[in-house]
Amino acid sequence: MTFSRRNFLGASGTMALIGASVVSGRTQAASIPEAATMKEAVMQPPLVPATGPDYNPVVTLNGWTLPWRMNGDWKEFHLVAEPVVRELAPGMVSHLWGYNGQSPGPTIEAVEGDKVRIFVTNKLPEHTTIHWHGQLLPSGMDGVGGLTQPHIPVGKTFVYEFLLQKSGTFMYHPHSDEMLQMAMGMMGFFVVHPKDPAFRRVDRDFVFLMAAYDIEPGAYVPRVAEMTNFNMWTWNSRVFPGIDPLVVAKGDKVRIRFGNLTMTNHPIHMHGYDFKVSCTDGGWVPENAAWPEVTIDCAVGQMRAFDFVADNPGDWAFHCHKSHHTMNAMGHDIKTFIGVDKKEAAKKIRQLVPDYMPMGTAGMADMGAMEMPLPENTLPMMTGWGQFGSIEMGGMFSVVKVREGLAAGDYKDPGWFQHPEGTVSFEWTGEVQKAERAPADLLETSQNANLVVVKPGSKPRNVNHQWRNK
Repeated sequence: MTFSRRNFLGASGTMALIGASVVSGRTQAASIPEAATMKEAVMQPPLVPATGPDYNPVVTLNGWTLPWRMNGDWKEFHLVAEPVVRELAPGMVSHLWGYNGQSPGPTIEAVEGDKVRIFVTNKLPEHTTIHWHGQLLPSGMDGVGGLTQPHIPVGKTFVYEFLLQKSGTFMYHPHSDEMLQMAMGMMGFFVVHPKDPAFRRVDRDFVFLMAAYDIEPGAYVPRVAEMTNFNMWTWNSRVFPGIDPLVVAKGDKVRIRFGNLTMTNHPIHMHGYDFKVSCTDGGWVPENAAWPEVTIDCAVGQMRAFDFVADNPGDWAFHCHKSHHTMNAMGHDIKTFIGVDKKEAAKKIRQLVPDYMPMGTAGMADMGAMEMPLPENTLPMMTGWGQFGSIEMGGMFSVVKVREGLAAGDYKDPGWFQHPEGTVSFEWTGEVQKAERAPADLLETSQNANLVVVKPGSKPRNVNHQWRNK
């Protein structure tokens, strides 16, 4: 079925049941939960708990939370490992492997102290397992094929049972033909909320996983043996401009959690704010030890979370700070033509290729602005448009949109930020004739009547608009 919160009756779920004849493992259940599935790549609303301890649910970028049912004192989930088709951004899809219709799979949410029972059905063409990355559990439930359990054969369902011993930020992924299966997109988020609903509570809680793919233009399946030269750097198997914005109400306390299952580290940077690192995959950072950053590096296999108060409205860029990770379909053998005069060469080439356009002599920005014909099933290297023109980004890039007056559960894209008059950088057109003045208590005038100076120790109030030319 296609999962819809309109027809799902609460988190404890009145769900149809299917036979358990293929269930393997020590749990002998009469039935297993239906495996909800999702095909859309649009961020779904948070799944608010209908029973059990209170918590503020997370929101998965371009994803959703897996529903569960209560069976006695066990919280039961059902994951299906299967081939999926994932839209990376409008204009490009990839044939990946994932869970329950998507890559990455649905987010699992539970509470510290919960007893969870997770059914895993294998619909892949080869065996698999699931490792619960960062969880403290019995060795036989750790999911390492051949070491701690038999591999799950094609067509079979295994059961994992364990007690959630601590709250925090975790993930799941295979430990069976691991290089190939993770390279094909098999991964998912696992959030365990604190037993005390007041502990480190936030108003909005976002999650995403980082993965990288090498998909040649016109191809649909990633090159799984690639180790370094990837061309699609993704958050939740999406690239800009296909990644959801993070929509936040002014005044909200916000948490952003992310994990890294690529082959390299990612320095994640947010504009407009500093934040405090609040959680790692090892656990919560004590509040008096949380350190301030504007960029936090996330190494391979790590998870990080940071918190901030959204007190500065605007559209704030949020991205990996490795510049080639904010590009799509980037070739790695591109020659540098900066400063090269191609005029004469272009004339000769156009005799054979009439539509040839020489590029790169003055940089690469023209690639983001031109809508050139592309091969089938690929994306421009630099793309995306904002209210002021081409954004010239791709890959691991999104926007944190902080707005006044949003309702608590409102995650709809509010459009582009309407900047107050005089707060947008502008073109210099000549000598300033008359400067707009800030309040007198903040300013003093120098001997140059056109120069406005902020008094030492005073707090500026958007004074960058003082230099608007009349």
